[in-house]
Amino acid sequence: MASERTLSIIKPDGVEKGIIGRVVSRFETQGLKPIAIRMKLLSRTEAEGFYAVHKARPFFGDLVKFMTSGPVVLMVLEGEGAVAKNREIMGATDPKKAAEGTIRKDFATDIEKNTVHGSDSVENAKVEVSYFFPEIDIQQYEWKKLAK
Repeated sequence: MASERTLSIIKPDGVEKGIIGRVVSRFETQGLKPIAIRMKLLSRTEAEGFYAVHKARPFFGDLVKFMTSGPVVLMVLEGEGAVAKNREIMGATDPKKAAEGTIRKDFATDIEKNTVHGSDSVENAKVEVSYFFPEIDIQQYEWKKLAK
C-alpha cells in the first residue's frame, strides 16, 4: 500500500469536549503522521463550499450550521493507506454503529455531532486537502523511534 494524504477535521463538538490531543494521538499511534494542522472558525461560505456535494441533501443546512458553530481543527494526515486507515480509526458515521475503540464510538454524541470528518477516497482527499491547505503549508518530516 502506498503512502497517501487525507484530510481530517476535528469538528466543533470534539474541540468543545477538549479532546484534540487525544484524537491526534490516536492517529499518530496508528501510523498517521500530521503534516499540517490549523485551528479555524469556518465561515458559512467555506462550510457550504466544502460540503457542496451534499447541497441537495436535507441535512445540508444543519451540517453547515453545526460546522460553523465553533472552531474546528483541520489536519493533513500522511501514511500508508491513510484514507482507509483514517476511516477505520474514526469509525462509522453513526456512533451507535461504530466499532469499539474508534473515535466516534468513544467521543461522538450522535450522527450529526460525530466529532471527526475524514476524506472518503484518495481522489476526494486531494480535493479536500487543497481546499484548506496550500502545498506550502504542508511540512514533510521523518519520525524517529522513541526509546522505550
